[in-house]
Amino acid sequence: MVDEARARKALPPGSMAYGGSWWWRTAMRSRILRLGTSILIWTLLMQLTSVWQPRLPKSSSVSCLDGRGAAASGGVGSGLNASTNLSVLGGEEHALSGTRSAPRVLLPRRLYRSNGYLMVSCNGGLNQMRAAICDMVSIARYLNLTLVVPELDKTSFWADPSDFGDIFDVDHFINSLRDEVKIVRALPKKFSTKIHTEVFSMHPVSWSGLKYYLKEILPLIRKHKVVHFNRTDTRLANNGLPLRLQKLRCRVNYEALRFTFAIEALGNKLISILQRSGFFVVLHLRYEMDMLSFSGCTHGCSATETEELTRMRYAYPWWKEKEIISEKKRSEGLCPLTPEETTLVLRALGFTSDTLIYIAAGEIYGGERRMASLKASYPRILRKEMLLSAEELSSFQNHLTQMAALDYMVSVASGVFVPTFDGNMAKVVEGHRRYNGFRETIALDRIELVKLLDLLEGGKLSWDQFLAAVRELHKDRMGQPTLRKVLPGRPKEEDYFYSNPQECTGPSRIRSTGSMKFDI
Repeated sequence: MVDEARARKALPPGSMAYGGSWWWRTAMRSRILRLGTSILIWTLLMQLTSVWQPRLPKSSSVSCLDGRGAAASGGVGSGLNASTNLSVLGGEEHALSGTRSAPRVLLPRRLYRSNGYLMVSCNGGLNQMRAAICDMVSIARYLNLTLVVPELDKTSFWADPSDFGDIFDVDHFINSLRDEVKIVRALPKKFSTKIHTEVFSMHPVSWSGLKYYLKEILPLIRKHKVVHFNRTDTRLANNGLPLRLQKLRCRVNYEALRFTFAIEALGNKLISILQRSGFFVVLHLRYEMDMLSFSGCTHGCSATETEELTRMRYAYPWWKEKEIISEKKRSEGLCPLTPEETTLVLRALGFTSDTLIYIAAGEIYGGERRMASLKASYPRILRKEMLLSAEELSSFQNHLTQMAALDYMVSVASGVFVPTFDGNMAKVVEGHRRYNGFRETIALDRIELVKLLDLLEGGKLSWDQFLAAVRELHKDRMGQPTLRKVLPGRPKEEDYFYSNPQECTGPSRIRSTGSMKFDI
């Protein structure tokens, strides 16, 4: 034993019998440390490249995707070169183009402990649902919830069977917001056996602030794990929200809610056709049967038409107002202008007879009879059905929401946008045009216009007096930068967030609008 011990001591220090195991462990630790350091550095580099985008020269074909509203525009009388392409429309490609840019590296996912799942069933038409989706994402972000891809309205007047994925790019919607909120296509399987019997369904209070959602809604979600909002229209306040949340509403609206490739491709074709003809105006002529029936506006309608509209209003139980005095509504500015009234207003504003006008609307109530005066004054009137073939529109037939998406794209891209009623489409398009650099939108003052129109019809106002009064009335209603009107406790009467998202339209987004001229 002693001899063996002496033999070990005589061995050289580097031998395995002496300290080889110690040397081996040291070498392995060194390799593991280097490997771990390399992985850490690589991970950091990937995170940095996911959020950093190199600045490209202005001549780059990709640069137009990042700048909205960069193109200068003249007044109402300005024209666009016939060779104008989509890239000079203030960057609408980013949200509206059928030509998709190369996919970017995914944003880093925001990690948080979810308080539960929020399911939403949107109600109304395309633009009412669009605004509601923006609100629901913001609520989910504020309450740290997981949002299920929204369900669209299939039971209202439009009876459109389209799902979310038929209108919007679902993958883009989910991935572009992953750094703010987790969005899933469907509830996890663990809820599948419970959802039909135990889901807690409710409609939140309209125009609610964050305190309501924190104190009233969050406890319900923590209790039930899943809460379903069965109504989503105007459920979040216009004002009084943190700046970051207001900016998130804009981000959802103008970046995350991208139409499907099929819709964008056809919409861009419409825009291209119209641009090749030069400057064009979009007239949102909201003189459709559902609008007239809902509002009770029958000015200019025959007795038979008035009776038909009244029957329709009583047939829809969710339209609460039944007994309506049409002329009272009209005097309060709560009725859309008729096609005949619209013709007089357009002429007074200075639009000449050769103006190219695209009608963004469904079927006009009264048909050709009611459109006769407008077409006589403006023979260059077009609709999507006149510009696209029946084959191209075939997949959109019986899908009014998808049809509305085409009109939305053209409206945002137009030289001037003129809505005859301030419904959801008028408001949301106006806001999008402000976001894109305050593109011209003529917000008609229907209360004063009705007075002027009646005076003109009654012979108490000459045409020259009418013309001067209409132009003076609208010189500051052309989509210029302005602050929202805030009326505490009266949210229905104040300016809608989505018609003027002022928190998202800072100086860097304002383009030169030139002088607002009326000479066309």
